[in-house]
Amino acid sequence: MALLTKSKYLAGLQCSKLLWMLVKAKDKIPAPAEDAQFRMDAGTEVGILAKQLFPEGIDMPTDDFMGNIYLTKDSLSENVPLFEAGIMANNCYSRIDVLKPNDDGSFDIIEVKSGTKVKKENVHDVSFQKRCCEMAGLKIAKCCLCFINNQYVRKGDIDIKKLFSIQDITMEVAEAQQGIRERIKEMSDVIRLSSCPSVLIGRHCDSPYTCNLKDECWGFLPGNNVFTLCGGGKKIAELFNNGARSIADIPDGFGLTDKQEIQKECEKTGKCHIESSGIKQFLDTLNYPLYYLDFETFSPAVPEYDNSRPYQKIPFQYSLHIQQKDNKTEHFKFLAEGSEDPRPALLKNLKEVLGAQGSIVVYNQSFEKSVLGDLARDFPEYQDWVNEILPRVVDLLIPFRNFCYYNPSQQGSASIKKVLPAITGESYEGMEIATGEEASIQFFQSHIKNKSNNKEEIRKNLLKYCCLDTEGMVLIVSELKKLLN
Repeated sequence: MALLTKSKYLAGLQCSKLLWMLVKAKDKIPAPAEDAQFRMDAGTEVGILAKQLFPEGIDMPTDDFMGNIYLTKDSLSENVPLFEAGIMANNCYSRIDVLKPNDDGSFDIIEVKSGTKVKKENVHDVSFQKRCCEMAGLKIAKCCLCFINNQYVRKGDIDIKKLFSIQDITMEVAEAQQGIRERIKEMSDVIRLSSCPSVLIGRHCDSPYTCNLKDECWGFLPGNNVFTLCGGGKKIAELFNNGARSIADIPDGFGLTDKQEIQKECEKTGKCHIESSGIKQFLDTLNYPLYYLDFETFSPAVPEYDNSRPYQKIPFQYSLHIQQKDNKTEHFKFLAEGSEDPRPALLKNLKEVLGAQGSIVVYNQSFEKSVLGDLARDFPEYQDWVNEILPRVVDLLIPFRNFCYYNPSQQGSASIKKVLPAITGESYEGMEIATGEEASIQFFQSHIKNKSNNKEEIRKNLLKYCCLDTEGMVLIVSELKKLLN
């Protein structure tokens, strides 16, 4: 019978179908998306760094399954921390990031995560490890989570002790262990099934992680399905469980919000919703010249530069379209060249082209404002300038978030990726880089880690993508104006 490993146990908590597929049909599970794989690789790097917290620790081999288990057993008496200790008992197996011995013969489990706080799934992770250790006859004294301290500010070389926080989660693990024997038995029964169990789709498909089987399991749904209901919350499960599949299936009198009613009506009629007064109110806030601005950023778990923090958004690129009242438009751009801190050059360049008057139009201002705010904090010489431009920021998201315009092709979303094709016919489809996450990963891998042989091609694709973000805003505003004519 297949082992129930830690990763399979966590999968089983999310979905029994996923658990069964991992054991019986792993080759049919799609590979992780690029962004998911990038995060996993970053987590591995964080785990390697965390070993420095335990300088006396020794590595157990990770490329030899049984060798890892045998060496772990032989090393338990060495009285030093063991990294990647393999524990197998009663058909359960777990590898411990750090198994730290105590003077009384007990051990502490220290699980390393690349997150910045203790999450529920982390506690379940450690609870399974503790159960494996106990079944193998080990006494576990404490359970801890080692994670990234997002308040750490890099100054020179990385200070490992300040980069990480270690939190005792022994009590939380004890709670999570309630019923663990029964859960392990249930999952073992699933593994033994000859056919895949049937599981209804739902919110668990994205919690705690988006399942790699989601596209397959959700493939029967129409495009505008009830899961696209804007702000649907608990209503979605109620609708789905009562047989509704399309937004158009929602019964009259169900108790929808105004926005949800608009979404439903548009789906039923196939027509757009246009609220002229709201669109006019937004357009009246624009003061020319208009500066359409978009940043691209990367957010490493381990800070790359002085005066930066874990997961801080580091801007490496911007696109800026400047439009005069007569619609004459110029385009300016910046894309960092090498692996050095891109922020000083980006700030200097942006200040030179961003005039002192006129609205700065962005899409989802919380992002651009947070980037600018961090820049002002980390480079005080620009603080006054940033404080002067922040009040000029206008959020193009507003009329779409407020459903002043809604096209059923948006599928309940107000993101620019949905709005741009809905209102202008332009789209990101077919582009080599088509999302902000792709841009971030491609730049980080090629410029910061030097892991790409086609750097110039990546730069070309980055410039094309970021340009469309701001050119798209120009086109969207133009279409909004036409709607009032």
